[in-house]
Amino acid sequence: MELKEILARRRMVRAYAPDPVPREAIERIVSTVRRAPSAGFSQGQRLLVVTGQATREAIGDILGSRQWVSDAPVLIVVGVREDDYHDRYTKPDKLVDGSEIEWPVPYWHFDAGAAAMLILLAAIDEGYAAGLFGVFVEAMAPFKQLLNIPDDVAVTSCITVGRAADDSSWDALTSRLTQARKPVDDLVHWERWGA
Repeated sequence: MELKEILARRRMVRAYAPDPVPREAIERIVSTVRRAPSAGFSQGQRLLVVTGQATREAIGDILGSRQWVSDAPVLIVVGVREDDYHDRYTKPDKLVDGSEIEWPVPYWHFDAGAAAMLILLAAIDEGYAAGLFGVFVEAMAPFKQLLNIPDDVAVTSCITVGRAADDSSWDALTSRLTQARKPVDDLVHWERWGA
């Protein structure tokens, strides 16, 4: 499939058919994490794949009124281990005047976002639909406990994967119908910001 085709199909899906996704397809989707950008090749991204029905239902219970999360046959938790970045940037080839650089933004979060986008696109390339959601602060501790996620791994997002079902009723509740996409000129600047 061409990238243009994948991008044309990329949207956040909120309804899934119960059809399972073959493990081989899941493995191809999550293997994209190896090609994700990684500051200094720190490779701090971590994924957790959840396919078990009982666990998906328990996640749905933790998150509340998000039935579509439990209905998706595959959940991929995208996490990141910040310490991998600090470990990498205290190596001799990354030190600046003997010290770790001062990070202008937390690149571990940036890299986790890049990994998430690769997973979303890879799901489409495999012929599946995907959506992304965050775990709100109040749910994070029980979410991490349920999945036995270590304290030093921050959960940045979760991705649902499966065959899309009719989610037209969701459109009325989301920005799909309430907001138009901004024009490219509102998002992209050339040479300098502003006029």
